[in-house]
Amino acid sequence: MIAETSFLTYFQNAGIVVKSVMFILTLASVFSWTYIFQRSFYLKDIKNASHDFEEKFWAGGDLTKLYQDSTANKENLVGAEAIFYAGFKEYLRLSKHAASSAEATVESVKRAMRGAEMREQEKMEATLPLLATVGSTSPYLGLFGTVWGIMLSFKSLAQVQQATIAMVAPGLAEALIATAMGLFAAIPAVIAYNRFSAEMNRLLNRFDIFQDEFANIIFRQAQSQQTTKSERSLMAES
Repeated sequence: MIAETSFLTYFQNAGIVVKSVMFILTLASVFSWTYIFQRSFYLKDIKNASHDFEEKFWAGGDLTKLYQDSTANKENLVGAEAIFYAGFKEYLRLSKHAASSAEATVESVKRAMRGAEMREQEKMEATLPLLATVGSTSPYLGLFGTVWGIMLSFKSLAQVQQATIAMVAPGLAEALIATAMGLFAAIPAVIAYNRFSAEMNRLLNRFDIFQDEFANIIFRQAQSQQTTKSERSLMAES
């Protein structure tokens, strides 16, 4: 309670510039923590959803049935399932054209999956710029408030005949509060930024591995389909 009262007292006694700095840093901290919690749950959901989908994918079921299930929920697809949906949709489109070779089909499917992965990456990185901005600018903004407060404190001291510690200490404390608030806003933002970046890199590497393995499956299916069509053509000619 004493600390809270002291902080409010410092804020009330501070100048308009230092108050503005404190207010901006408070808003930055609130937004930062809001995005930290939101992004933590979002990345956790993507990780769990991708794990569940990959278990179903490698269970050996029919990919067409898996695609149909994804189509029924296409508005809410995330992670590996969104990449699978884009790739298999492209494969089904190309499989209707007899002229498409297996190599051309796989390349087109890979492009579709890369596009889906980039969209997933864009959604995952949506709040990273804000965290980076808070983490990099908050200490400097707090330092600005501190320097400005100290300048005003020394300016007021110049108007008295004899300066004492009791006269200097309150002004310095008010000024240093701004630096403390800047660090309080910046440190969690930097930690969260680094943590989210590392987690997203792990997810993207996982998506890349899934794409390569899925592309191999598509290549085998495309080759098999092409061979079947060739056999039917030969039977029709004979």
